[in-house]
Amino acid sequence: MPAIKHPAYKEEAIKLANTTDYLKVYNQKVIDEKYNIDRAVDYSVSHFNSDNAEQFNELLINTNLQYSLEGRLKNLLKSIDKPYFARVDFIENGETSFKKLYIGKISLMRDKDQELIIIDWRAPIATLYYEGRLGSASFNCPEGIIEGEIKLKRQYSIEKGCLQDIFDIDITTNDEFLQAALGSNKDKRLKDIVTTIQAEQNKVIRSDMWKSLVVQGSAGGGKTTIALHRIAYLLYNQEKTLSSKNFMIIAPNKFFLSYISEVLPDLGVEDVIQTTFQELSLNFIGCKLEIRSPWEKLSYLTSVTPTGLKERIKWISSFKSSLEYKNVIKEYLKNLEYDFIPKEDFKIIDFILVKYETINNLFIEDYKDFSFERRISEIKKTLVNTLKQRKVPILEEIETSYDQKLWDIKEAMPDSQERRDIIINLIDERDSSMEKVKRLSKTLVKSYISKLKMKSSLDYYKDLLSNKVLFLKLSGKYISEEISTVLLQDTLKNIKEGYLEVEDLAPLMYLQHSIFEPEEKSDIRHVIIDEAQDFSSFQLYIIKKVIGGTFTILGDLCQGIYSYRGVENWHSFSDEIFGKDNYNFMTLEQSYRTTVEIMDLANSVIKKLEDPNLPPAIPVIRHGDKIAINELKDLKEVAININIDLANIKKDSFKSAAIICKTIEECKSLRALLKSLGHDIKLLTEKDLEYTGGLVLLPAYLAKGLEFDVVILANCNKNNFTKEPLDMKLLYVSMTRPLHKLIIYSVGEKSEALSY
Repeated sequence: MPAIKHPAYKEEAIKLANTTDYLKVYNQKVIDEKYNIDRAVDYSVSHFNSDNAEQFNELLINTNLQYSLEGRLKNLLKSIDKPYFARVDFIENGETSFKKLYIGKISLMRDKDQELIIIDWRAPIATLYYEGRLGSASFNCPEGIIEGEIKLKRQYSIEKGCLQDIFDIDITTNDEFLQAALGSNKDKRLKDIVTTIQAEQNKVIRSDMWKSLVVQGSAGGGKTTIALHRIAYLLYNQEKTLSSKNFMIIAPNKFFLSYISEVLPDLGVEDVIQTTFQELSLNFIGCKLEIRSPWEKLSYLTSVTPTGLKERIKWISSFKSSLEYKNVIKEYLKNLEYDFIPKEDFKIIDFILVKYETINNLFIEDYKDFSFERRISEIKKTLVNTLKQRKVPILEEIETSYDQKLWDIKEAMPDSQERRDIIINLIDERDSSMEKVKRLSKTLVKSYISKLKMKSSLDYYKDLLSNKVLFLKLSGKYISEEISTVLLQDTLKNIKEGYLEVEDLAPLMYLQHSIFEPEEKSDIRHVIIDEAQDFSSFQLYIIKKVIGGTFTILGDLCQGIYSYRGVENWHSFSDEIFGKDNYNFMTLEQSYRTTVEIMDLANSVIKKLEDPNLPPAIPVIRHGDKIAINELKDLKEVAININIDLANIKKDSFKSAAIICKTIEECKSLRALLKSLGHDIKLLTEKDLEYTGGLVLLPAYLAKGLEFDVVILANCNKNNFTKEPLDMKLLYVSMTRPLHKLIIYSVGEKSEALSY
């Protein structure tokens, strides 16, 4: 109800005013503290003496404090306008009075009595708000399970320090506050959802960090936002041992990273590493490679005419993305191992220091868990130590040997010029041999190690693909000779033309990791992978191998538009990577994005695939317009109708809208038609690095992960969207992008997928 009509308005208004006043005073206190620290840091920098350890330590401490105060000030400034968003009244079992718990984005404690004025949403007790219902409730904290009773749950709408609305609620699903949040219009960026986190989302956010988590989440279930809130939660609860630099987000593309860019700063989290698989792999491989856009292949595979060539491309992509292909690379590395050590002993003159068989065994067996580079380093240590141990005994052995020869000559021959000449020659030989040992020992190890030559990971990859006999032998247990041959031809052709495909990056990373020792050990402790249904087993395997740590993996199999190389079943995928029972699995069934009418139609599309691994989404009870599917004669008529739609969108004050076509070619044709009607619409392509909001035109395969107030599907005819799984998933993705309104057109007869 409007705040002023609520019976508790006066009490709550006073509480808000007091909290805001205290925040302003506290904020000024932090500003003053930061001013003093800034001055201290400036002074230390301008008078820095590198020989003064005490001064260096003081500068280090003050710099860290300066950084901490900067973050605290940012959070405080945001909180002054909206200090909290909810209240829970809770009485613990055995207590006589209840606590009023006000929940916000920061925690705030009163100095004079250490009373918590605001509780951070990430604190264990805040679970009462997100998951508890009126009556008996409990929450988990470091001290154990705390049980009691919830007397009141209340939500607030606060803008610029003014109380706008008060909602008394039981649970956080389908309440007025949530409906108001879902009913708002969408702009160009993803926003935080701390005020409306639902129980199933809260469980994902607060899941144990130290066991990997796999989440199947419906379209509009908030997977991306939840992943970002999970980072904020984990950092809050691990602040003594971890920093933001111990977390990594791997997103499908740079465009997606731009879209989510504002959420973490809004949650008070800075400096989390954000990257894409392509960027991560190229940095790890350490060379510049031209990578063909995966959208180029997807665009071809989604073109209208089905061909045998398309199926062959899918087969090749699928195999190169699999752990079977990883096994091919692994077997190839074993072949390299057996021929890597030159078949010669490590010796000085005629003295064998370490036999070839011993060195080879060290390389193949003793150090098999190390990279080739590390193995060489360990062998080098062995050779250095052996030489160090044997050098003096060898010199002594040479000297003893020649001493014996000299003695034998002296015993066997009388003194004569001949005997003297022999003795002189033996002494010269002895001195020469000993000098040679001393001289050769200086470069002996280096000379031997120089024969253990390593190529680049790309050169090794080319060598494997160029050795057809070996490749067919290694791949024969997995795919046919015909597919193997085409794979070799296509990949070598690509390399010759100067580029690779995304599917080649995981094998290159595997080769790099197996051969070369990384320059720095990874500090990453937890990796978040979003849109994980489009990652392959090989990709995730090598990320885990290279980075280590634990994972939060989120995706939706219904949106697996790269399923020919991605995930088809979460459990078989996760069992392969993490091992059975070594990960937690959760589902987010609820969809909060769109209306019941839109979600019901989208679900009817995905159900036609009759795949038990593709769970339908359950929409929040929010109704909208019935979906009309308009069959028109041509694209020009579609453009004329869209022209009318755009006027209505403007009239209804929607902030964002998207026109989605099946292919980029169709987008370009429609754009030209709309331009002739006075609309110069931004066309999004894979080259765009950010979504700037407003009205856009884009192909279906670029729509995943985005959301808009209104979506217009320009041509859902039976030729564009066939019964092929890829077509059905692209249609499903496109249909689940709007928050409020979906308009569908078809040039000619509509797709069979759209019939109930």
